[in-house]
This record gives sequence, structure tokens and C-alpha cells, in this order.
Amino acid sequence: MTHQNAPGAARSTNRWHSLDFGPPSGAEDTEPPVLLEHHDEGRVAVVTLNRPHADNAISTEMGALLTDVLETVAVTPAVRVVIITGAGDRAFSVGSDLRQRKNMTKEQWLRQRQDFDRTLYTLRQLRKPVFAAVNGIAYGGGCEIAQSTDFIIASRDAVFGQPEAMLGLAAGGGSPVFLPRVLPPGKALQMLMTGDPIPAEEAFRLGMVNELHDGAGLRDAALHIAAKIASNSPTAVQAVKHAVRAGQGEPIEQAIAIMMEAHWRSAVHPDRVEGIGAFNDDRDPVFRDADY
Repeated sequence: MTHQNAPGAARSTNRWHSLDFGPPSGAEDTEPPVLLEHHDEGRVAVVTLNRPHADNAISTEMGALLTDVLETVAVTPAVRVVIITGAGDRAFSVGSDLRQRKNMTKEQWLRQRQDFDRTLYTLRQLRKPVFAAVNGIAYGGGCEIAQSTDFIIASRDAVFGQPEAMLGLAAGGGSPVFLPRVLPPGKALQMLMTGDPIPAEEAFRLGMVNELHDGAGLRDAALHIAAKIASNSPTAVQAVKHAVRAGQGEPIEQAIAIMMEAHWRSAVHPDRVEGIGAFNDDRDPVFRDADY
């Protein structure tokens, strides 16, 4: 016998079960939605998405504060490396706060979308090295924040997904561009079309993730990598980042020209003299902060 729900009755579904999260709790934020800490004598900035009660879902307020924090570290010469991570051990970020979006007007939704575009643009344009330490779930815009950094390390229980199509949206925060560059294109399209997530082990095997760590050790691993980068010439590090980013997709000789421009700028910089001098003196180099 076929059973039908009574008119007006809520229907349950298993459509969302594979995502392992639901609408964020209605609890109010009691702390700033983004935290900024400094380590290694101010050379390393740790940016934490801080709404653990909502799986670090990105609210309008979080997006605005994240933009402000990124713009601040961008113009702080002492900051040489940026780490982005999530509060708690369950989620990096599950993407946009769908509870907040539920009652938005079309105009409010579009305005929020413009604000989020600015956040991601600011992240992508950061001259300093920035990487994601993904702890737990990274879905939607949260996954796209991670993809917008220079590289990703993750906890072994991390999960990456783009479920936008399941919600009636085409992904619009960068994943249609970035996923086919870090995954086989067919796998990227399968993720974008089905909304099915992939576990950290698979993301690591396919090259999307650089390193896997136990959850308890992820933060220390991130700080260790950041300290190593921060010990190098920030001018040289920024130059090589620009060469890789600007040269990607260009014809070989054009990419080489971009690389050589960065190389020659570093060759006449005082850091070159300091680095070679330190090597010959068998000491640690003291590199200048980048101009910005």
C-alpha cells in the first residue's frame, strides 16, 4: 500500500545525510566570528573562523570581519605568513549560513553575495603566503576559502565537498575554477554535479591536500610550516608566489618572463646579500620584512 503524507505535513528525506550536518543552531554568537592571533614574534598570523556552534557557517558578519582581517594582515609588514583554520574539531566551515539566508529577500541575498565575493577576492589577491589548515568539514564556501589559499593541509577526518547543486545553486566561490586544477577534471565535475564530498585521504591521494595530520597535531603542524616559510626572505617568497600565480596558464615563454622579472628583483634585493652571507658565515640569516 502506498502511504501519502497528510496535506501540510513535513516530509523527511535522507538527501542530506551524506553531508553530516544540518541548519546551524539559532544560538547567538558570543565571540567575534573571526579571530586573529599572532605567533613567531608576529611573523605568523592565524585567522580562525569562529562559530563552532554553527559548524563555522559563514554569516554576513563573519564574511565582513574576515575581509577586514585579511586586509589588515595584507598591510602589516611584520606578518609574513597567514594560516586560516576553523574553531573546534568538527568543522573548518560548512559554507554559507543557510539559516540566515532562509528569509533573505533577493536584494539581501545578492548584497551578501557581493560581500562574499569581496572576501574571496581579498584572499586570492593576498601577496603574502597563505594556507589552510582544514580541521573537519569543509563544504561550499568553506571549501572554496581553502581552495583560494596557496595550499591545504588537513586533519585525517577532514571532508571536502561542494553541495551547492543539491541546494539549487551553481557553485560561485571559485570551485569550478580551482577544483579542476587540483583534481582530475572528471572528479571535480562529479563533485560539483553530485554534491558528494570526498574524504581527506582521497583529497590527499589526488593532490588537493599536501599533508594529513591527526586532529590534535594539525595546529602544531601548521605553525611549523608557517615558521619555516617565515624564516625565509619574505620578498623572495612573495616574488615566487607571484611568479607561480601570474605564470599559471600562460605560454611557456611568457611564464618564464614573469618568473625572470621576479628573479631579478630578488637578485638586486639586500636579502640576497644577507642570505649568501649567512650561508658562508654558517649563521641564521636576518631578512628584512617585505615593504608590504
